[in-house]
Amino acid sequence: MLLICLKGPRLRRSDTFKPLLATLKGERQSVPPMWLMRQAGRYLPEYRALREEKGGFLAMAMDPEAACEITLQPIRRFGFDGAILFSDILTVPMALGQQLWFETGEGPRLAPPLADAAAIDALQPGAPDTLDPVYAAVRRIVAVLPDGVTMLGFAGSPWTVATYMIAGQGSRTQDAARRLAYRDPEAMQRLVDRIVATTIDYLAKQHEAGVEAVQLFDSWSGSLSPEQFERWVIAPNKAIVAGLRARCPHLVIIGFPKGAGAKLADYAEQVGIDAVGVDETIAPEWAARALPAGMPV
Repeated sequence: MLLICLKGPRLRRSDTFKPLLATLKGERQSVPPMWLMRQAGRYLPEYRALREEKGGFLAMAMDPEAACEITLQPIRRFGFDGAILFSDILTVPMALGQQLWFETGEGPRLAPPLADAAAIDALQPGAPDTLDPVYAAVRRIVAVLPDGVTMLGFAGSPWTVATYMIAGQGSRTQDAARRLAYRDPEAMQRLVDRIVATTIDYLAKQHEAGVEAVQLFDSWSGSLSPEQFERWVIAPNKAIVAGLRARCPHLVIIGFPKGAGAKLADYAEQVGIDAVGVDETIAPEWAARALPAGMPV
């Protein structure tokens, strides 16, 4: 991802200047800083070798030493301006009490699926230390991260995480989640509220471990109508940002509602983020006109 600051002021550099972090805070750069959402992964031979040794994605993501190594691999090769934590958006369901595993060639599976209000209300939280390996990985990374590289963390946004929790797996249409939101919005709200609270705590603890900026991934926000988008995307993400501002006033927050289209303008205006991610459907010219003045893209 390239970070470009639209209409922002030029700020004085500090002795510990980090181009990506500075851009996220509103400073224009003569050369935009760069990081990639999937900059660590299977295209790297060293990643493939480690995956074969560890036995799978989740085993690596929940192993602090392995997660640290994978996070740093693309930094060593390419010198990116940001190091994004090697993890997954479905760690939050683990903290909420679901079991997570990955089927080879098919993707994530979650059990039990939360198909109705009874299943949602019966879900018991996981062990308090469920996500401790993630924070341990962050501490390892920041201890050896090169000067000038920004440490990035992330979490899935509530709607997207809920779609997996409800269906028990990924879905291109999100039918199960959309049906539940329509038939029993109160149950859906209870689930979203639990995801919001857990995500605030999760990202705050990432920050305490050393993360400097976080991104909220709403990968399936494009499946919602404008009214649904307001309730299930804007409102819960706004609540997460407010909770993080209260606990972590210096944390930089990026929002990425993939597929939002024209609804991106309302999202960027209302949620309270510092920067916004855009997908291939958003024209830069439109973003310059429609997004808040000075918001990094």
